[in-house]
Amino acid sequence: MTLLEVADLDVFYGDFQALFGVSLAVERGQALALVGANGAGKTTLLRTIAGAQPAARGGVRYDGTDITAFPPHRRIAAGISLVPEGRRLFGSLTVEENILVGAAGGPPGPSAWPLARIYETFPLVARRRRHRASQLSGGEQQAVAIARALAASPSLLLLDEISLGLAPRVVGELYETLASLRSTGTTMILVEQDLGRALAASDTVVCLLEGRVALTAPSSVSRDDVVDAYFGHSEEKS
Repeated sequence: MTLLEVADLDVFYGDFQALFGVSLAVERGQALALVGANGAGKTTLLRTIAGAQPAARGGVRYDGTDITAFPPHRRIAAGISLVPEGRRLFGSLTVEENILVGAAGGPPGPSAWPLARIYETFPLVARRRRHRASQLSGGEQQAVAIARALAASPSLLLLDEISLGLAPRVVGELYETLASLRSTGTTMILVEQDLGRALAASDTVVCLLEGRVALTAPSSVSRDDVVDAYFGHSEEKS
């Protein structure tokens, strides 16, 4: 079943057009890797899905409902959570307070991700729960950012460059956690610069080139095909 459908999306920043007729679909329980060079429109697309950036044309359907006009808080309540690039934690708050901020906007009813489950999934976060976010390392902060997004009990998790600037060992640990989340049926869209890691962590790959879809394919696709799409050496494939 399709959980998210983006259709013919055009997005602008003032007079600058960032996305041109972008379309994609994500099946429930699947992971989609969104790749492309810097400036290709990946973060813009995630922000538009999350409601932080308005669409000029086209639409977004989530779980059968047209949410194109929904503000961000309604999308969070519907089950969409964004882990933004740069983490964006509240540095003066403790780890646990940051997580509780994320929980405040989630869907009504019992949480699918209460603190106990979050701490079981992220033992490092549990150990640091009384520390201020500003006292944490980059990898620790990234784990807290993911935990905060999970606290809203999302059906769709949007992850923007979670490995950026982190040591390889820390990145490996984060991706082990993502693999665990996938096994629970969490649907994901993952923006990642490392093509190998992106393909290994996903079921489908979409490559953006200058705001347009250059490739839509299963993640088993040849890496050469992805590289060609990444640099604009081939026509759009699907």
